[in-house]
Amino acid sequence: MASMREIKRRKGSISSISQITKAMKLVSTVKFQKAKNNAENSKPYFDKMYQTVSSILAKTENITHPYLNPGTSAKKAIITITSNRGLAGGYNSNIVKLITGSGFATEDVVIYAIGRKGKDALERRGYEIKNDYSDAINAPIYHDALDIGKDVLKAFSDDEIGEIYLAYTGFKNTVTHIPKMIKLLPVEEIKDDTQKTPGKSDGSEILMNYEPEPEEALAAIIPQYICSLIYGALKESVASENGARMTAMDNATNNAEEMIDELTLSFNRARQGAITQEITEIVSGSEALA
Repeated sequence: MASMREIKRRKGSISSISQITKAMKLVSTVKFQKAKNNAENSKPYFDKMYQTVSSILAKTENITHPYLNPGTSAKKAIITITSNRGLAGGYNSNIVKLITGSGFATEDVVIYAIGRKGKDALERRGYEIKNDYSDAINAPIYHDALDIGKDVLKAFSDDEIGEIYLAYTGFKNTVTHIPKMIKLLPVEEIKDDTQKTPGKSDGSEILMNYEPEPEEALAAIIPQYICSLIYGALKESVASENGARMTAMDNATNNAEEMIDELTLSFNRARQGAITQEITEIVSGSEALA
């Protein structure tokens, strides 16, 4: 059994850790509320952007465009969004597991990293880090997404990569954050399978008319679409990170309080044992002198 001095020292250490985790939880709570509002406010725009581009492609036929066809390169670019800091539960490791378990050969993947935790973890596993945009996750703005989008689109146009994916953590609510990996390029045509009433037309089967030419229009629309998805993913990832850190720090604080209670009980037992021992020695000494 540990001595009272050891128990007291350990109790003090855990108490200090508990104060730190409690403070980190409060900070994360404030950041989470702001990030949550930003993610929820921007989500309708990006959902509508996705629906609009999907509708355009569903009503488009017989168009050959580089953004609609895979490149000849076997390389796959994955824009990976994690955090620059740890202590967020499984937030960062879930994204790393998502990529390593994707079935893509390590030598065929290049990483465009946003967040040092994911970058370092994937680099240790042998993945090539093409570019590092870790500073962008601190306070994401659309210009950051635009720069990242331009870099990956240039690599795609130069045939350095054949496909582009985006790996991030989707925000659902405070405790639910879903790791996702979506394909950005080549853009896949999404056909409308909605059941229609026979004999009636809702206009959805009418082909899309482009002005100017379809190729020129898609060359302008799809990069904006890609950058918008990246920016939306940044916003959702920030909200998910702070939500995960808030939950992790709350659990850590609760665990520390439980350990303090157990150590307090052990300290009281050790102190009671010491007092009993002293009383026994006093009684024994008195009997010996009698």
